[in-house]
This record gives sequence, structure tokens and C-alpha cells, in this order.
Amino acid sequence: MDTSEIFKKVRKIEIKSRGLSNQIFSGEYHSSFKGKGMEFSEVREYQYGDDIRNIDWNVTARLNHPFVKVYEEERELTVILLIDVSGSNEFGSRQRFKQELMTEIAAVLAFSAISNNDKVGVIFFSQGIEKFIPPKKGTTHILRIIRELIDFKPKHSNTNIAEALRFFTNAIKKRSIAFLISDFEDQGFDKALEVASRKHDVVALRVYDEREDQLPNIGLVEAKDPETGEITWIDTSNSQIRERYANMRKHHQRYLRDVFTRCGIDNISIHTAQDYVPPLIRLFQIRERRK
Repeated sequence: MDTSEIFKKVRKIEIKSRGLSNQIFSGEYHSSFKGKGMEFSEVREYQYGDDIRNIDWNVTARLNHPFVKVYEEERELTVILLIDVSGSNEFGSRQRFKQELMTEIAAVLAFSAISNNDKVGVIFFSQGIEKFIPPKKGTTHILRIIRELIDFKPKHSNTNIAEALRFFTNAIKKRSIAFLISDFEDQGFDKALEVASRKHDVVALRVYDEREDQLPNIGLVEAKDPETGEITWIDTSNSQIRERYANMRKHHQRYLRDVFTRCGIDNISIHTAQDYVPPLIRLFQIRERRK
């Protein structure tokens, strides 16, 4: 992809994402993701019921009257996008590839974050860490992230979510909001997700294609695993094969639900033919009601 084509795509995604962020997500994002820290705001006279631990003894002694320190919620957040760039995302049976949908969702979240004066960082991962962009503020920074999302070429094709989570936990010391954006075609990341969710506020966004859950009855087909490169011939006219495949997919979905529930993290699934705006709004509203 040449530079001019990349620029056009970046601009197109910027216009759409910024518009959605400003019109729809800014208020939802602001109320759903609040700062956990407290910062000093001012001192005022002591009032009945105030916590005596907040008394400012220096001011109290100087004015010979009790005063307390007033704190307000620290608004600035650090948002980390953990984005799966493995080979399985280069699939889409209808409107778009999973990778394209992930790019749009990541861009909307990034613009929502900077409109709230938050820092945004990105971790691209496959079977290892492909690229880490440390958190910063500003539109220029977000446009760089979008450009990387569009034109990034991973070195590996397999998926290792546990490795991405371990890197995130070690690299980001301050408590952050982490959006884990993946098709979650992986297992064995339970412990790493549990550790990350104790330190950070992790949200799982699963992107999938409906065609992945069931085999169509179209006879003998050649199938290639995009992560391993392995080629297999499958007789899709065989009802037992289709049933076994469907059951395997259902088992994996149950596994993901169990992991997310056990780790206590919010999660949604969005398929490639779906408008991603309603599911994201529902996610934000659920979080807001819990505040």
C-alpha cells in the first residue's frame, strides 16, 4: 500500500471515528470510565461530619480554626489498546475483514479517549509483542496509531494472548483502562488475564465472523489455517463433520465466557456484519449503571 493510499484510509477512518466519538461516545465514555486516583483541590473550613484525617493542620494552626483538605477525582486516565494482529483476523465472509472492524473500533475508542484528555497507548501482538506505542496525548499521536493499524505487517501469524497480557502488566505501572481487542482464537490465557484484571480495568472486545461458527454445506473444500498455514480438505456435505465443528465452536465460546466471568471483566462480542455502535453503547451504559 503506497503512502497516498494509506493517507486516504487514515483520513477516512479519522472522519468517521472522530464523528462517532464526538456525537455518540464522548458522554458515554466519560461517565463509564472514571479516574481512580484523587488529587488535591482546595482547603475549606471544617464541617460537621468531615473526616478528621483530612484536616490540614498547617492551615488550622495558622488560622486558629479547623480546615480540611478537599480532594477531587483525578480525571486523566491511561488507555491501552491491546490489539491482536495475528493471521486469523484476515478473514471476513460479508462486509469486512475482522482486522478492518478492529481498526475502526480501536480508532473510535482512541478518539473518545483523547477528547476526554486521556493518554492512549497501543500494544500490537500476535504470538509475541509486535510493537508497543507508549501512551501519549494528542491527535497526531492517534493518527499515528491509526496509520499503524492500517499498514502494520506482523512478523508472526499465531496468537498468544497470555504473552500480550504479561507484557502489558509489566510495562504499564499506573492503573489503566485496557481494551483487549481480539477474535480470541486462543486458550490458556486465564491466569495472565486474572493478574492483569487485578491491577487494571480490562475490557474484552471479541471480534468474530458468523461464518466461523458453522460450516456451510458446499461439498469438499480446501481450508487453510491462516495462523499455521496448514491446509486441510474438509467434506462439508458430511453432517457429522459439520456438527462436530459447531460443537467445537460452542465449547470455545463457553470457555471464553467462563474465563471472562471468573476474572470479572466486562466483555462484548461484535461480528463483522454488525454495526458496532449499539454494542459499545450498551457496554458503556452497563458500566455507568454500576458506578
